[in-house]
Amino acid sequence: MTNGHQFDPTILREYDIRGIVGKTLTVLDVEMIGRAFGSQLVEEGGTSVAVGYDGRLSSPELEAAVVNGLVACGLSVHRVGCGPSPMLYFATHHLGTDAGLMITGSHNPPEYNGIKMTMGGRAFFGVDIQNLGARAEAGDFASGEGTAIESPVFDDYITRIASDYAGGRDLKVAWDPGNGAAGDVVQKLVGGLGGEHILINEVIDGTFPSHHPDPTVEENLVQLKDAVARHGCDVGLAFDGDGDRIGVIDEKGCVLWGDQILVILAREVLADEPGATVIADVKASRVFQDEITRLGGTPLLWKTGHSHLKAKLAETGAPLAGEMSAHIFIKHRYYGYDDAVYAAVRLLSIIAAGDESLADIRDSLPAYLNTPEIRFDCDEDKKFGIIDEVRERLSDGDGYRVIDIDGVRVENEDGWWLLRASNTQAVLVARCESTNAEGLERLKQALCGQLRLSGIEPPAI
Repeated sequence: MTNGHQFDPTILREYDIRGIVGKTLTVLDVEMIGRAFGSQLVEEGGTSVAVGYDGRLSSPELEAAVVNGLVACGLSVHRVGCGPSPMLYFATHHLGTDAGLMITGSHNPPEYNGIKMTMGGRAFFGVDIQNLGARAEAGDFASGEGTAIESPVFDDYITRIASDYAGGRDLKVAWDPGNGAAGDVVQKLVGGLGGEHILINEVIDGTFPSHHPDPTVEENLVQLKDAVARHGCDVGLAFDGDGDRIGVIDEKGCVLWGDQILVILAREVLADEPGATVIADVKASRVFQDEITRLGGTPLLWKTGHSHLKAKLAETGAPLAGEMSAHIFIKHRYYGYDDAVYAAVRLLSIIAAGDESLADIRDSLPAYLNTPEIRFDCDEDKKFGIIDEVRERLSDGDGYRVIDIDGVRVENEDGWWLLRASNTQAVLVARCESTNAEGLERLKQALCGQLRLSGIEPPAI
């Protein structure tokens, strides 16, 4: 037992550890996280861990700190170097380690950094992260004389990704890693894919000088749209800061959202595994349910959050899962974690193998009217209570169905509306979708009515 350490409580998030470097997240904090995580791993019988880091300016120093913490627990630490989070996940399989730990700020601004973790082949989140805080505060650390060795997997990772590219007609592809950690991977990968490739913002730069590294926000895709139009590309691909989320642009400059990407990938998966379950989060369009059913699969809605989906995929044995934030999990011929670069290669294979353009494929999907994701402030200590109130007022009734696995999603002949509490921010999240304008308006009014009954003035929807 050693002296305890207290973290700023804001850094212990639902899915990862995240804070402002030098303020809420210090070098000592990261070393203590290494001690706490490593101690739990030792308790569970683990002996080895892979560690990677992204391209943020603070990441090398924080990687060194967490390695020190892990070594102090007596663990064998494999340092895989700089790259995207999926490369770290790959390393845990390739090297056969008992756990993985990634220093990354994901898609957050440059001043942020954090840690994503996996242990024993499972997602490490929620109560696991809170337990790290309790262990550190108690000073309940394992002690030992571990080792740290350089274990680069960069070339092996690229070889593995490229091995699932089926080829076909040559494509012209624009890539935008957003100066994030996938930049070096993309630069080497494209040489083995054939066709023509235009790269922008491919140099890793932790200041993110070109745009914010979040491809799910359309304004961050302006440069990619320009590149697709200027070079006459078949498709544009973008990634977030740590390469686990994908953005897709068709040849007409239209964005394909996470659920649309998911159902296109499902065509190949379900052709190979008829009847298989495909998982999406509760924010997914009805397009997901309709298309997976049409393709002969079994659609399953689950909780929002990449860790929740990763855990559900493992539990069900599903070959494919994804969420609106464009985390795509492919177990079919792969490992089942969220790897945006691998998802890109699988998508390119589908396009190259067929005669349809990506815009044609997108246009073939059912068309629905929907609101954007509407996020509005709600006190942290009230947001889940509001959801409970709405849930208590509603239950399956005449002509509608309530799905309450994550918030409240109400489905009826008009379509559906959703209200859920964010797991990461003091906000409520809402969305509505219908087949027609009149139905969409009725859904909006139903949602707003529920908010007013709970004393919340609805935002503009």
